[in-house]
Amino acid sequence: MIFAAITSITDKLNQFLANEFDLYEDLVVVSNILDANGVKYDFADNKIAAFLVNIEREASSGQHHFKNMNASRLPAQHPPLHINLHIMFAACFGGQNYPEALKFISATIAFFQKNPVVDHQNTPDLDSRVEKLVVSMENLSFSDLSNLWGVLSGKYVPSVLYKVRMLTFDAGDIKGAAPVVRDAATSAEKR
Repeated sequence: MIFAAITSITDKLNQFLANEFDLYEDLVVVSNILDANGVKYDFADNKIAAFLVNIEREASSGQHHFKNMNASRLPAQHPPLHINLHIMFAACFGGQNYPEALKFISATIAFFQKNPVVDHQNTPDLDSRVEKLVVSMENLSFSDLSNLWGVLSGKYVPSVLYKVRMLTFDAGDIKGAAPVVRDAATSAEKR
């Protein structure tokens, strides 16, 4: 589901950039900037790399959930897990192409300003397990930005970080059944 969410967002961004700049190939790729050995991916050269920076549990996710299926017993199941994604969009244009990085990262920001929600109305091919995605820009202090890029590669490129709210994982597995506790007065009235 994470892959489906990220590709839905990047597909919409690619469509926007293609229309805006009369492009004939995808400019946004879902890719790390470096491989596991720290070697730069050529795949991301002169592209905007979109990659997952963090997954966080939404604070509203609960511990247990009871779903009323019959009057005498309630099945106990694990609650749905709501998560948020942090996705970095990094303009990987170097040397003389650096102005392109600034142009395309600006266009990326403009796109999300105009399109902060991805849902089934504006994205008919959005994965059916995803109700909607709400995208908002995250602010990073210079210290946080430095730490993040140190972890990523050590070489900053023009980039913007977005939080994508929220994906829901709900297996719906019933873990047991708990008896219903009724008010003593209500039970006595029924006798």
